[in-house]
Amino acid sequence: ARAKRDVDRRVRRSRQQLHEALVALILDRGWDRVTVQAVCDRAGVGRSTFYVHFADKEDLLVGGLDHVRDDLRRWRRAMKRPPSFAFVGGLIAHADGSRRLFRAVIGKRAGVAVQRRFREVVGELMTDELREQKVGGPMIALTSRFLTGALVEMLFAWVEDKDTAPASDVERQFTQLAAPVVLAAR
Repeated sequence: ARAKRDVDRRVRRSRQQLHEALVALILDRGWDRVTVQAVCDRAGVGRSTFYVHFADKEDLLVGGLDHVRDDLRRWRRAMKRPPSFAFVGGLIAHADGSRRLFRAVIGKRAGVAVQRRFREVVGELMTDELREQKVGGPMIALTSRFLTGALVEMLFAWVEDKDTAPASDVERQFTQLAAPVVLAAR
């Protein structure tokens, strides 16, 4: 059992080192100029270690998006009576706290695969939310895609904007715009 814990700890440490190296390099160079070799060099691990855990740099980054999704789900479940679209505030706060990184990996200059996965993660959170709001049947998938598209585009515009509105304004605006859509979908 101890040997397994040691291996698990090493795996977590390697993954964490690779993720931190990727983030640092993205901030230094931008997404397009980051290579797997540069990530390995920065993390102090070999390419073979990288490829044991990840298929490519997109796969490494997507793992970070999955952690954001999981954190937002746990945060929402911990609330006794979460407000409608509670995850939106957490997502906006995350983007606001790391605006430069968010702009580099999710914004206009990001890779298509990363943007697609970001939309999928937001879509999963949106579908969870719509189920909580009693949207079901054939309307849930369409409504989720519609609201996910709106939220992602609002986030992109907000992060790219030089004269940024407060995060609370973006959350409030999205919630106000989404409310009639949810009502119509029920």
